[in-house]
Amino acid sequence: MKRPFILCSLAALFLLQGQGAWAQDNSPLPSIPRASAVEQPADGTASSTVMRTNSMAVLDDKKRLGTDDFVSFRVVEDRDNVSQRLRVNDNGELEVPYVGLVPAQGKTCKELAFNIKSALEKEYYYHATVILAVDKVSEKSRGKIYVYGAVKSQGPQEIPTDETYTVSKAIIRAGGFGDFADKRKVKVTRKDGQDLVVDLKRIIEQGHAEDDVVLRPDDQIYVPQRLVNF
Repeated sequence: MKRPFILCSLAALFLLQGQGAWAQDNSPLPSIPRASAVEQPADGTASSTVMRTNSMAVLDDKKRLGTDDFVSFRVVEDRDNVSQRLRVNDNGELEVPYVGLVPAQGKTCKELAFNIKSALEKEYYYHATVILAVDKVSEKSRGKIYVYGAVKSQGPQEIPTDETYTVSKAIIRAGGFGDFADKRKVKVTRKDGQDLVVDLKRIIEQGHAEDDVVLRPDDQIYVPQRLVNF
């Protein structure tokens, strides 16, 4: 006679437990942090860019490297999903794995990557895809250039650390041309004795930026006057 009562009691107990479980299952789930909420290291931008890039054609061809700059570096064919952080030393060289010291100062990431590619393919790779990106720009002075002649403000100028400094930019910083400047025959003299003649009228007024000259430390820029002023 007790069995039906026991069975009913057990059934009621199971029903109550099931209701409790159902109520518990319908409670709000704890929120899961998104991956984007994880903080990235301060220098992770260039590294992540290098890891996402597989083409040398898109590498930067504007910014020129200087001493104490840092770059992120990898070879796509290594397939190890790791980039390396390399520093341009005080002699302007980058110590590259397998290759050794490579001249880097004054070169863009694209130029330097193709130089490293050639060196790697001589002995270590049938084909090497070298990816480089600027990781950190040095805060050290890159030296000075000197502007004189027919400009508004003659004198020395510091080469900026965060941009490619050209003749046209130096003239703009010097306040622009004087009233009778010969814009077509701006002369750049380098410490090795090399002389360059730059047609800034063509560069500035006609938009031929590809003819602009990137300046080096100790370059001297002389803007002559026109022989006939009219």
